[in-house]
Amino acid sequence: MLEAADVTRTSRRTAPPTWLVVALACAGQFLVVLDVSVVNTALPSMRTDLGLSALGLQWVVNAYAIAFAGFMLLGGRAGDIYGRKRMFVLGLALFTVASLAGGLAQEGWQLLAARAVQGLGAAVLAPSTLTILTAAVPEGPPRARAIGTWTAVAGGGGAAGGVVGGVLVDVLSWRWVLLINVPVGAAVLTAAILWLAESRNGDGRRLDLPGAVLVTSGLATLAYGISQTEAEGWTADATVVPLLAGLALIGVFLVVEARTAAPLMPLRLFRRRAVSSANVAMFLSGSAMFCMWFFMTLYAQNVLGYTPLEAGLALVPSSLAIVFGSKVAPRVMRVLGARNLAAAGTAVAIAGFVWQSTMTVHGTYLTSIMFPGILMMLGAGLASTPLAALATSGTAPGEAGLVSGLVNTSRTMGGSLGLAVMSTIASARSAGSVTPQALTEGYALAFRVGAGVLVGGLALMLVWLPRKTSVN
Repeated sequence: MLEAADVTRTSRRTAPPTWLVVALACAGQFLVVLDVSVVNTALPSMRTDLGLSALGLQWVVNAYAIAFAGFMLLGGRAGDIYGRKRMFVLGLALFTVASLAGGLAQEGWQLLAARAVQGLGAAVLAPSTLTILTAAVPEGPPRARAIGTWTAVAGGGGAAGGVVGGVLVDVLSWRWVLLINVPVGAAVLTAAILWLAESRNGDGRRLDLPGAVLVTSGLATLAYGISQTEAEGWTADATVVPLLAGLALIGVFLVVEARTAAPLMPLRLFRRRAVSSANVAMFLSGSAMFCMWFFMTLYAQNVLGYTPLEAGLALVPSSLAIVFGSKVAPRVMRVLGARNLAAAGTAVAIAGFVWQSTMTVHGTYLTSIMFPGILMMLGAGLASTPLAALATSGTAPGEAGLVSGLVNTSRTMGGSLGLAVMSTIASARSAGSVTPQALTEGYALAFRVGAGVLVGGLALMLVWLPRKTSVN
């Protein structure tokens, strides 16, 4: 009763207009999504300024993604227990301070540490943005419109990342792809403290902090071990030890999840065919799709000689394609069914990956970037919606948020490990050479391997995904 009274009193004191709550929630989500992609156009400049290796470039992206994926479910649960506004403010504060630290970094390790803290802040912030929005907007058409706005802003953040990053790097420097978050984050943080009302839905359960630490440490250690194979080989201690340690940490994580009263990832959910098959499919899909932006940006700048802004603009059609695919997927799904649409979308993406793998040193924009990029991202947009729908089909209302979070976590975890594998493959093929020809051969091989992974994912979808579900 006391908790409910506190929440009511806060709401009456602040009485924020609904549009302001929606705007703040969307602003927080925009920052989180933007920072997944905005650094891609800055990677060559970061490498030159800080002396980063190819492995270091991979970790500029992966440090953020792994921390984000590993702590995302914990962040959502913390919001339920301790308050969504409190977690929104804490996550945004962490994100903003880490952005400042990354923008001022003088050494490569400082940048990577800042990116990891950014990912942690994003994991705390992101789940609260949607729950704050749904708590403020009544059910029915108003809430549907608000969620649609939130979804569009999230898609726009990913689409805008390349362009925003390109402008900032060209006009100012790579540091501003991180420093720009500071004034924006400070403004949103101030408004959130002043205007957002607190809400929570705690039921006395404790946070599964050990689970979050174990899965994040396991993923990071595995990714590090994979990245060592190119320089050290598969049998060297520098490779074997982190690979075994990563597997051991994930094994301990599974044991903890099976025994704890309030697990971060309830393993019982994976007994359902729809949940387990859709999450594995999303993991495989993410492991290929996540690499697309990374290698396309490097190819455009390091091989074709694009400026950061030109590279960002070059990927705009691909970004719009994934937004379009996500928008039309619900309508097409009613005709084809979720399983068939997921398979069809993956087939479209495979065609794009195969086309992209034919890239050459003297490639043209239309045939080496735009058209294959559109196919890859259109396929990703068409496939992700039915996979998410399948994963959440038949779940109890109280579990829908958790299962949706599992899908996002599976996709991001797959992307993190996929980037480690693909970067290692590309570097091994380039054999340390930075000539345009060697780099192109490495990038092309990464896309061929990505196409193979998606073919495996397509076969899995056709065999394992349920034919009929309650989604429509």
